[in-house]
Amino acid sequence: QVRLVESGGGLVQPGGSLKLSCAASSFNFILGDMGWYRQAPGKQRELVAHIATTGTTNVTESVRGRFTISRDNNGRTLYLQMNSLEPEDTAVYFCNNVPEFVEYWGRGTQVTVSS
Repeated sequence: QVRLVESGGGLVQPGGSLKLSCAASSFNFILGDMGWYRQAPGKQRELVAHIATTGTTNVTESVRGRFTISRDNNGRTLYLQMNSLEPEDTAVYFCNNVPEFVEYWGRGTQVTVSS
């Protein structure tokens, strides 16, 4: 059974930074492309950052220049460095493969950007 455990969220003021982590218990997870998703209240979950098995990264336009996705050398931990946070970044953040596996969704970690 795959377990993805997200951590690192919290309350931060606009302009602040957070670094999210995703720990994976499954080898299958690290074999594929990985991504960070987020779901804001009343909105659909969206993919915000993607890292391919080749190491190529991509982020959605709304976070470009502010968010960076990375993984550790063994691939078992996924990170999302978030800088210059904006209130619009408030959401629950999840990690999963890209494309996602429904059975891999964890509880996510809440990020709240507010003054």
